[in-house]
Amino acid sequence: MAKPPYRRCIRSGPINAMKTLSRLVVGSLAMMAGLAQQASRPPNLILTNDKIELTIQATGGTFSKLLLRDGETLSPLAAIGHFLALDGFGAPSEQERAAGMPFHGEASKQIVKVLSSQSRSLVLETTLPLVQETLIRTIELIDGESVVYVTSDLSSGLAADRPISWAEHATIGPPFLERGKTVVDMPALNCRVRPFKPGPIPGRLVYEKDFQWPLGPTNDGGQADLRLVPTDKNYLDLASCQMDPKRSTAFVTALNLEKHLLFGYAFRRADFPWLMSWMNYTGTPQAARGMEFSTQPFDISHQETVAMSPLFGTPTFRWLPAKAKLQTRFLMFYLRVPEAFTRIDDVQVADGKITIIDHSGQRLVMTASRGL
Repeated sequence: MAKPPYRRCIRSGPINAMKTLSRLVVGSLAMMAGLAQQASRPPNLILTNDKIELTIQATGGTFSKLLLRDGETLSPLAAIGHFLALDGFGAPSEQERAAGMPFHGEASKQIVKVLSSQSRSLVLETTLPLVQETLIRTIELIDGESVVYVTSDLSSGLAADRPISWAEHATIGPPFLERGKTVVDMPALNCRVRPFKPGPIPGRLVYEKDFQWPLGPTNDGGQADLRLVPTDKNYLDLASCQMDPKRSTAFVTALNLEKHLLFGYAFRRADFPWLMSWMNYTGTPQAARGMEFSTQPFDISHQETVAMSPLFGTPTFRWLPAKAKLQTRFLMFYLRVPEAFTRIDDVQVADGKITIIDHSGQRLVMTASRGL
């Protein structure tokens, strides 16, 4: 039988023995702390039908994994998943920060309360004590459909109207996100590059420059097709686009051209007239492409958001009336598409169906019985 390590150390002197014992104690305490932290985390929630499986974290109700039930093990969601930025998107003001408001608001940090749980539906409640708001989120799957239905009801506890910040912080990441193999499409018109935001890698886009989707202005005087994940260098850029005002329903899709997998969202433009692209192309497993549909263009404070309204003729914030309720709704879908699909020109939601139209002229119709 092997002798304990501390006996071997004693032979080489008391100082080495004490050092080894100290390391063993520190290592044991760290392991115990890690296990205690894991044990204290509330378990994930899982919804499943015959087509898809969605994993939801109890902290913030974050969508952390979406899988096809046909054996495909690739989830399109990035490591940070799809979380809710409410009531705050980005950095708070100095006054908000001093009052305890966290980055991206309170919602993603709160433990959700499960009001109702079934194999294909969940009703979750999130309380936001700092802003005195309550969110009821209903998430549903239907057998035979590759669609997730998300309905959110936000109630105000204040007797005063106020502007709110609400972003569905959807992100895709590796291995679904691949250089030169993943493209993002949406019905965007006017766009603006975000003002400078510190980051670990440089940006390639000209700060605060307006452009038409998808060709963003680059610092070398050229243009970059923002549909594509760049293959030459690593970049960190943010740009926000106005969803086409002529549409009642907007969408954003991410297509992996090699695996022929399409992930996307359809939402009411009245709910979310903006979409911010967070292009965090680090070249590492932490890379992410944000497809953040929201009530405002950029991840900035309430004061800054209100001050910039309107932009391109579109309001940059939404009102939550006193003691009232707002409802938003969106669909999330994930499916295989024909090999000919390379660029999604349109996503239409009508008559219990989602029709996906590719630039090639081909279309794919999927059942979405609940609609928007």
